[in-house]
Amino acid sequence: MITGQGVFLRPVTENDVDSIYKCFQNEEIMYMTGTRNVLTKDQVREALIRFSEDSTRHDFAICLVENDQVIGDLAIMEIDLDNKKAIFRIALHSTEDCGKGYGTEAAYLAKKFTFEELQLNRLELQVFSHNIRGIKSYEKVGFKKEGTLRQSLYMNSKYSDEIIMSILRDEYMELKK
Repeated sequence: MITGQGVFLRPVTENDVDSIYKCFQNEEIMYMTGTRNVLTKDQVREALIRFSEDSTRHDFAICLVENDQVIGDLAIMEIDLDNKKAIFRIALHSTEDCGKGYGTEAAYLAKKFTFEELQLNRLELQVFSHNIRGIKSYEKVGFKKEGTLRQSLYMNSKYSDEIIMSILRDEYMELKK
């Protein structure tokens, strides 16, 4: 368990299926993450089993410190130990929990795990240009824009760019001071 002030991260379990499934019912969350496929509860359950057997990823539930409620999930995935890098993804399961700093704190805890526990050098993410709130959150915790895949997503009758962001271990350590 990785604990912050408002949220903590713990490994995802089968008990989290309902909460994860809920985010597939929310059009705004689907749009923010660029997700097209709506999964059934059984598909979510199968995915969690598959993820738990994958040594190149760590999946966490984002929970509120005050009451242990699951409000989201995140993953450190495609862990490449040879090159000391990984990819980060995050989703809050309800728009009601957005804008309260939970995602930002969870991203900070994910960075801490990546650089202090896994001892990696680089953490990368992709975010769509229409997800302004996400971009601001990532920048707030130290991710830097590296590049743009122009008009790489066509959803809701419009194009969005895919922005590549990352943070390096040295940058994380400097921010910790």
